[in-house]
Amino acid sequence: MTFYVEDFDSGPGGWMRVVDNYAPIAALPVRDGAVRCQGPWWVDYNHAPPGGGYLQLLMCLVTKGPSGESIREAAGENRFVKGNYPTDFTNARLTLRLRGELEAAGTRFSALIQGSIDGIVSGWVLTGQTFAVTPDWSEQTVTFVPDPSQWTSIGSRHDRTETYGEKPLLDILRNVNVNMHLIMFPVKPRPMGHIGGDPHLLRAGRDYPIWPSSIAQGYIEVDRIEIDFPGATT
Repeated sequence: MTFYVEDFDSGPGGWMRVVDNYAPIAALPVRDGAVRCQGPWWVDYNHAPPGGGYLQLLMCLVTKGPSGESIREAAGENRFVKGNYPTDFTNARLTLRLRGELEAAGTRFSALIQGSIDGIVSGWVLTGQTFAVTPDWSEQTVTFVPDPSQWTSIGSRHDRTETYGEKPLLDILRNVNVNMHLIMFPVKPRPMGHIGGDPHLLRAGRDYPIWPSSIAQGYIEVDRIEIDFPGATT
């Protein structure tokens, strides 16, 4: 069995924050060996219906390939890629030690994996197993089981199908060659005021304002991430 461990004692280790589609990625503050994900978090509209829905992205790790200079400046050395850890996440166990405070607005703290096949990035959220966020530290584990009933495909919004789509879960689990995110999902942004027409054809939070109460607010701190890969191949 292969173990990846990040305790943030030497910086973010490649973990970063995606700000939005139009801004560079940002650094996650690390204090006392814990990374802090502080809201407000961007509402990712790239997977709006007919895709799987909106997301709020808290922290992200590139899982394969060299990181660009802008990523290294914000996220530091990617110890996952440098360590040549597996991209086969089938039955991998993800353990977090975390605490925080949330106004969750119906969302859950979840893991998202993304892989690319034939030029299309396919993302799956482990909605059947999620993490509870409490003010006290706790250690919790989820397992990336090859069971589609435990997952939700996020697909693509109407105008991003050249980039995003759905590929079979088992194929993505066998090669998570893009990234892994920790996210809030499902997000139900509510338009502030009348916009007319289908809000999913527009970009929530960019083309029209949304009520803050309709999305997750708060902070989450993570001081250890462990991934156990049983019999995986790189």
